[in-house]
Amino acid sequence: MRAALMPMAGWRKSGFGAVIGVALQATLGAAEAAPPRATLSAGPRAPVDRIAVFGTDDRILVPERYARIAESVGLFFSNQSRTVCTAFCVAPNIIATAAHCLAQPGGAPARLSDFMFARSYDRLRDYARIEGHATGSTGQSMVMGDFQHRIRPPIDAANDWALVRLNRPACPAGGLPVTPATSAQIHAEAAGGRVFQLSYHRDWTQWRLAYSRPCSVTRDFKGIPWSSIAPDFLNADQMLLHHCDTGGASSGSPLLLERAGVVSVIGINVGTYVQSKIMTEGGQFTLREKAETVANTAVNAGVFAGRIEMLRNASILPSGQPLRDLQQRLSEQRLYQARIDGSYGPLLRSAIEGYERQSRLPITGLATQDLLSRLNREARGLGQVSPTSAPPPPIRSR
Repeated sequence: MRAALMPMAGWRKSGFGAVIGVALQATLGAAEAAPPRATLSAGPRAPVDRIAVFGTDDRILVPERYARIAESVGLFFSNQSRTVCTAFCVAPNIIATAAHCLAQPGGAPARLSDFMFARSYDRLRDYARIEGHATGSTGQSMVMGDFQHRIRPPIDAANDWALVRLNRPACPAGGLPVTPATSAQIHAEAAGGRVFQLSYHRDWTQWRLAYSRPCSVTRDFKGIPWSSIAPDFLNADQMLLHHCDTGGASSGSPLLLERAGVVSVIGINVGTYVQSKIMTEGGQFTLREKAETVANTAVNAGVFAGRIEMLRNASILPSGQPLRDLQQRLSEQRLYQARIDGSYGPLLRSAIEGYERQSRLPITGLATQDLLSRLNREARGLGQVSPTSAPPPPIRSR
């Protein structure tokens, strides 16, 4: 079997057979240009296909018993990139969402300084921005998987998560508790009717938070066994398949567990898993069937739970000389091979992650004072010059 060349990748059997195309469709809505007060336009909207609603649409307004929980959920949007997602508080100054929400359509990185988080948009519209938005250093204020995750097999849906530090403590309640659990534990809780979702939807009541009734979270859907689904995904055990009702702009919404009266986050909704079938004969397409929605996907909270306090308490280095010092230290270890310019970007983040990986540290990519201090201590131990001295010219291989 080999990959089929089709809009949604899959595999093809030799001779006459079926091509099963699979893909992950992000549940990401487009936002109209915002008025000066940074609100979303309530004007005419294009029709939206409710691809992610399974069976009867059970979405309703949030019940009053969940009102306090709802106040930790908000819209995360950028009018520059014309995207809008759901996000939720996990600490006073940290929100969680889907990583692909930070990209423009097509996968290019969006201008992060344009993003706003509007907590409880339909009630409070309490706006906050990403920390560093005024100085162009927003990239230093987040930890994420990867916003350019693959949406064709092998799909890395488990990498589609992001934690974002805000420019102020915009979540007075402290955020929703996050409960790491195994997939098997979550499946059992869902079977007991204890898993539900809160989210904004572009195809539902205009920017009102919706409650999706208790829904199924399992491995086998529509007669397709997990043994056939798992090979389509990277780190399949770190993602969840669910049938909570979702729609456009629900990417980044929390999958929630209620047990003994306590509600906690068990995952982040990120997209929709679809399959299509094509009949082939002699290498030619003879019949194409409409793509079928199998299930929604979510990132298991165990993937990101341990990074929340780390990001909250991180002493982020400002741009300029501190970052130049960090770049120099990483350059001395041959991990950073770019301009020493005092700015944070993908190359510096990659170098930091490389150092964290080889030092067996938690992978964050964050440029912090603790990291610089550690590198300085190592440099002194190796007899290297301190970053305040003029470094020797780099040795370049020929």
